[in-house]
Amino acid sequence: MKPIAELDARASRALRADGSQPLPDELLSATTPLVLRGLVDDWPLVRAARQSPRAADAYLRRYYRDATVLASHAAPETGGRIFYNDDLSGFNFQSQMVRFDQVLDALAAHLDHPAPPTLYVGSTTIDTCLPGLRAENDVNLGGRDPLASIWIGNRTIIPAHYDVPDNLACVAAGRRRFTLFPPEQLPNLYVGPLDFTPAGQSVSLVDLHRPDLARYPRFATALAQAQTAELEAGDALFIPSMWWHHVEGLTPFNILVNYWWRQSPAWMDTPFNTLLLALMSMRDLPPAQRAAWQQLFQHYVFDSDGSEAAHIPAAARGVLAPLDEDGARALRARLLQRLNR
Repeated sequence: MKPIAELDARASRALRADGSQPLPDELLSATTPLVLRGLVDDWPLVRAARQSPRAADAYLRRYYRDATVLASHAAPETGGRIFYNDDLSGFNFQSQMVRFDQVLDALAAHLDHPAPPTLYVGSTTIDTCLPGLRAENDVNLGGRDPLASIWIGNRTIIPAHYDVPDNLACVAAGRRRFTLFPPEQLPNLYVGPLDFTPAGQSVSLVDLHRPDLARYPRFATALAQAQTAELEAGDALFIPSMWWHHVEGLTPFNILVNYWWRQSPAWMDTPFNTLLLALMSMRDLPPAQRAAWQQLFQHYVFDSDGSEAAHIPAAARGVLAPLDEDGARALRARLLQRLNR
């Protein structure tokens, strides 16, 4: 595995996360990952975490009111891997809604335990869980309106998965190791079910640290293309849309703050819905028909540059005209009508 390209944010005033300057657009719209060393060094949460996990715990509690979060718990034998059970009929962890301070209590109680149970809180909206935290701990993303989330836990392993939005992941406490695979490695990652997943996104079934190459032989090709980086508190990683990422918390107390945003209007639907509809309506067609539909998608979607409707009068182009929010709403209503026939 090769290292992810790095930029030392400490040496660049334009990349400081104190809100004085937005991060450059060329960075936030990149198509390859980038480590930003020291991007959030100035966060009070990071400074507290560098003192000790207990100092970071105390800092978080300043913003806690009464929020509950979805917390996951797994036996020590799982090694921290949030995953399926042996036959993929369920999961190797249990989840329940609990008060956020109870999560902090449990993490504190196991800080010095040599083999603690896995404790993990995944993507949780910061402004709901810890109102006011972002006033002192935030990144300026220019005109973007990201979803800002917090992740907290002990030594955890999140299998390789992709996200549709672009992602800026900021390590606020502890250490994390990221292993990234480019989107074209999908066939070599042996992805599990699309509609029954540990945490919302489909994941690779291969254990990165103990890959069974007899069962998953193409994973060797994915590993040859993998990129990896270990981040300390204060460091950040930009993960472009659709890049697969395997994430490990390496210390007994880890906090990640991440920002998700899309380079498309908010009214655009997720392409994953299109994939599900395609599975229902196209995958099992006879090969010749499937190939014909592939050509239609290539022409109207993947090769689209606007010229495919140039021969039609502008007023008559219908769904081939450029979409806006009103047009998308009308098209969604039309689709729902057709699906509910």
